[in-house]
Amino acid sequence: MKKKVLIIGSGFFGSVLAERLASQNNFKVEILEKRNHFGGNSYSEIDKKTNIEYHKYGTHIFHTSNKEVMNYMNKFMTLNNYKHQVFSSYKNKIYTMPFNLFTINQVYNKNLSPSEAKDFIGKQINKIPKDQIFSIEDKAITSVGPKIYKLLIKGYTMKQWGKHPKYLPQHIINRIPLRFNFDNNYFLNSQWQGIPQNGYADVFKKMLKHKNINIKYNQEFSLKNLKKDVLTIYTGPLDKLFDYEYGKLEWRSLKFKKKHLNKKDFQGNSVINYPDFKVPYTRIHEPKHLHNDRKAFNDKKTLIIYEYSNGQSNDPYYPINDKLNRAIHRKYKDLLIQYPNLFIGGRLADYAYYDMDMTISAALKLYHRLVRQFSL
Repeated sequence: MKKKVLIIGSGFFGSVLAERLASQNNFKVEILEKRNHFGGNSYSEIDKKTNIEYHKYGTHIFHTSNKEVMNYMNKFMTLNNYKHQVFSSYKNKIYTMPFNLFTINQVYNKNLSPSEAKDFIGKQINKIPKDQIFSIEDKAITSVGPKIYKLLIKGYTMKQWGKHPKYLPQHIINRIPLRFNFDNNYFLNSQWQGIPQNGYADVFKKMLKHKNINIKYNQEFSLKNLKKDVLTIYTGPLDKLFDYEYGKLEWRSLKFKKKHLNKKDFQGNSVINYPDFKVPYTRIHEPKHLHNDRKAFNDKKTLIIYEYSNGQSNDPYYPINDKLNRAIHRKYKDLLIQYPNLFIGGRLADYAYYDMDMTISAALKLYHRLVRQFSL
């Protein structure tokens, strides 16, 4: 095999593999990127009107308890002191997320202690046998009860996914955190969390600066471009790669609308959710709160970004990972056996919603596998 690799996509999965193969194995790496910038959905840039760095595809918080991932990423970044907190605005009232003691007392107009709240919620939840919990709706009403579900989950889910929660598999939300204290640190269980001090764009610049790495932008890839003697790593959607032979996988997409304001602070937090189905957007981002150590944080102007669900578009974000779509994806994965030098990974190719650390971990695992398999 030639000491050359072709990587399709420059998000974290493709960038980690490019960096490892170039720096550790002296591979010549060519990256084909369909957008006009590197970094995938984790890309950040500076807003010219406010000098505020923002995440172009929605707020991305780096968090992990994976020591291997953190040790690797420490080569390219230092995290700031940001701790993620999320609030929901419903009918002009603000509720804390994840659901905690403050949320429970707000929703039910109570003043419960931790033990009282635990007993109270235990009486509110619907009792459904575990083997009969299939949907997001089932999961929610057995975790936090019907009232919190209808207030803060149902409408948001319908907007985000374009389907009623009773038709969406419960594993999409995995678990609904419920705390019987006032802690609303969203990633409480992550050992490390924050935002790269110099932004995500700087992280990718450092990862991809090796002399052996060459990126071509605004590029598409198809199987006809595949070369048998070149190791190829594909990070895009599998249905597209195989020309939709078994049909299209379902995705939900997002669109964003920026707005500049002449005020120091619009909402007091980086992200606020809007679960009311009558409100057209799902979230409002105010990115200056991600970097409170920067000069722009104290300026009397701010940037806010409205996030909307964009249905089925050509820019996939979230997989509708139900039984039908998983079966279609499996058919596409089975086709890969015909291409021994073609490897896949990342949220699009795997048809999975990964956090950034999960993507980086998967990339490192594939790198070690390639080293073993090809004796690199």
